[in-house]
Amino acid sequence: MVNEIEEFRAYTEFPVYKADSKKDVSYMGRFTLPMLLDFSGFRRILTILARGHLFQNNGSAYDQIETARRALLAWCSLSVEKMKKAPDQNDPRRRTDYGEYADEFPELVTPDGEGWLIRHVNNIVAFVEANPDAVRKEAVEKAQALKEGFREQWAKKLRHMLVPPFAPNTKGAWILHFDDILADALVLGPLKNKDFELRDNVLQRLTELTPKGVPVEASVMLYKYYAVNKEDDQEYVVLPQQNFNAYFGSTTFSQKWVAALNGKVIKKKSSEGVCKYRLHDLGEN
Repeated sequence: MVNEIEEFRAYTEFPVYKADSKKDVSYMGRFTLPMLLDFSGFRRILTILARGHLFQNNGSAYDQIETARRALLAWCSLSVEKMKKAPDQNDPRRRTDYGEYADEFPELVTPDGEGWLIRHVNNIVAFVEANPDAVRKEAVEKAQALKEGFREQWAKKLRHMLVPPFAPNTKGAWILHFDDILADALVLGPLKNKDFELRDNVLQRLTELTPKGVPVEASVMLYKYYAVNKEDDQEYVVLPQQNFNAYFGSTTFSQKWVAALNGKVIKKKSSEGVCKYRLHDLGEN
């Protein structure tokens, strides 16, 4: 979560689809089944992707905006039919297929319009179907739900993201728009590896404060993420829980670990539907 370069690779390179045990979710890559079913955590994913393409050259990022937009379209692409009832021929919702960008982004989309995301989802489903005894029962059930509904639902999300944020008659159920993502990416700047080694006394204190049943790695990652993302005029940092879930390969992070760490390692609060946290007084000195 603090190495953005590694995170970018996780969204552009396919993982090895395997499971050495039922607890092994390597086949998911940097995703969880729940976030693929409800599309949570996608703001961070798309912003990481945009930043990776905006700042890939030494020139101005503003000169790369359309390149980054094409990369996002390629990653999201679906080979499905155009909408028959779109308002006009130029309405972006008429299409979801961006196979024409395959020459420019061969790692993100195939010539027939299948983007990186839909191929990853298809690979997950295929792996689970071929190895039902190697994964948990709920994974089999959720993979079936992905098989039956993901493509159609993702097509709706993609069409919505293509509509300008202030377009009239736009439903607000899906708040992401490519224009907003690109704007966020410009502000956040190039991807960086912000990882660092903790001082021995800090690591020891985190180990002492981490309650039983929670891995110390969770406390360490929360400490590091806070340290590299805290702004000087802000006490709290937004906690992207679904992306942390994907990093740890389990929804246990948001469902159990955060609550157990609250008041011991972190102090959590919710504001306007967003989860935020700051470091608790660790008594390091």
